[in-house]
Amino acid sequence: MIGADAIIKCLEAEGVETVFGYPGVAICPFYNSILDSNIRTILIRTEQNAAHAASGMARITGRPGVCAVTSGPGATNVITGIATAFADSIPLICITGQVNSELLGSDVFQEADITGAVESFVKYSYLIKNVNDIPRVFKEAFHIANTGRKGPVLIDIPIDIQNAPISKFKYPEEVVLRTYKPTVKGHAVQIKKVIKELERAKRPIICAGGGVLLSDAQGELKSFSEKHQIPVVSTMMGIGVMPTKHPLYFGMVGNNGKAYANRAMNESDLLIMVGARVADRAVSQPDLITQGKVLVHIDVDPAEIGKNAGPAIPLVGDAKHIFEDFSKEDFTCDYSQWLAALREYRETMVKKRTPNPAYVDPAAFITRLSEKLEENAVYVADVGQNQIWSCGYHIVKKGNFFTSGGMGTMGYSIPAAMGAKLAAPDRQVIAVCGDGSFQMSMMELATMRQHDIPVKIIVLKNNYLGMVREYQHYTYKDHYSVVDLSGSPDLEKLSSAYGIPFLRLANMEHVDKTLDLFLEKNESMLLECLIDPMDLVK
Repeated sequence: MIGADAIIKCLEAEGVETVFGYPGVAICPFYNSILDSNIRTILIRTEQNAAHAASGMARITGRPGVCAVTSGPGATNVITGIATAFADSIPLICITGQVNSELLGSDVFQEADITGAVESFVKYSYLIKNVNDIPRVFKEAFHIANTGRKGPVLIDIPIDIQNAPISKFKYPEEVVLRTYKPTVKGHAVQIKKVIKELERAKRPIICAGGGVLLSDAQGELKSFSEKHQIPVVSTMMGIGVMPTKHPLYFGMVGNNGKAYANRAMNESDLLIMVGARVADRAVSQPDLITQGKVLVHIDVDPAEIGKNAGPAIPLVGDAKHIFEDFSKEDFTCDYSQWLAALREYRETMVKKRTPNPAYVDPAAFITRLSEKLEENAVYVADVGQNQIWSCGYHIVKKGNFFTSGGMGTMGYSIPAAMGAKLAAPDRQVIAVCGDGSFQMSMMELATMRQHDIPVKIIVLKNNYLGMVREYQHYTYKDHYSVVDLSGSPDLEKLSSAYGIPFLRLANMEHVDKTLDLFLEKNESMLLECLIDPMDLVK
């Protein structure tokens, strides 16, 4: 057995079924050994998307997604995907081939110091210099990636280490890391303090972030909210913690969120932030959320608590465990007047749109799409105006809403949707993107075709980098710079070239018929929706 064989054995021991990647000489031993395994390999058309696809799979399965690329440009190309996963706390194992050990630091062909390059946005990275370390390193890597605050771990493996004979393979049964012991259970005293504040409060609210989904705590949060009639809002990454139409859910907060959700958070006297970073997109002025209210910040990562806003009650731990502990506490409360006020806000503060009838109204279209999707559908939004419309108008039932929140990476939706579809082949998976973000990943239509991954793609086409154009509209008074997408491909011909069925929707007249055709079969399809180039999300 050589090192490459040992890597495959490690992946098999961790239950890995799929690896996304792009080969090169420095990772060829790995890809040669994987042929003797039942692990499926997916050839992605650019390395960044290997990490995005692994991310989509991880978000469905709850286990680390795996990607493997070669040294040099292969490794540097995957960096954006790693950074995207790190920003949203998605567990990944990123394997990179490397030049021969004795040549490290010699600036030889396709050498890049990838462990140094990714230092600021991985949970941990390894450069393996002894083939016998492979089992230990992989056991540690999977443990680190999927515990505490989840995230990507990079393993860089020189080609000579992949080819070296391993004296004895034994996959460790447990991990012993003296310096890495994430807190899971919340401190009992702090939990009691939160309960006492809930007894005192008249206007409490829970603001749920992506950490609730990562800890699979949606059920516990929902039960606690329903039992005590506590209203809930979410950050962008927290969309889906409760069904959109749940009577206790009041929408997404932030500069692109619902006005009534922001008002609810501002007027609360007890704000429980859970699994959220209190970052600028969700809370534009963090200092203000501590004024006139008690702030409770719950997070598995102690470094996030107090980073942007000082809480009155910090509570470190996993959201699932903490809400389980909350549910064991009995307390008396009555928030009926507060809920009545919030319901009035929701009814009276709905944004009025005046869409151009000559085009597709993206807000109405996304709502109609949502109504027609199956209950457990996976909706993957890209970045740009399409993302904000998706956040505002997609209706989550019992499914998932995925997007790139912290990094805001254009081109995320199609590869992430592919990963999600491979993880959940029996569920509807929809990728929604703009014509700008589509062109960042349209090469993956070949991957979908080659590997028979039936993802449905919607392109909201306005011939602009819409979000930047909107910013320039407000900031520079329509002085537009480098946002015109003239020269974009004919999507009907492009679809035909890849053998993918195509539909076009020019306005709202035939929206129901078109969506029914689009969703009818479990096959890849591309739907182009023509959007008013001057439409705004605000």
